[in-house]
Amino acid sequence: MIGILLLMFGPALLFLVIAFIMLIKNDVKKAKIFFILTGVYLLISLGICGIMLANFTLDTK
Repeated sequence: MIGILLLMFGPALLFLVIAFIMLIKNDVKKAKIFFILTGVYLLISLGICGIMLANFTLDTK
């Protein structure tokens, strides 16, 4: 369970920290890219891992 949560939020938190470091260094263009990566990763990981956590099945019988 903890592994799935780390997979869901770990890289996104890392991207967020990198984005804030880039903002502090006044590299706004790279910071925006990392903010976008954070959002995309969260969207995809919450969708895929959320389905696994909810034990959702796609039975089309």
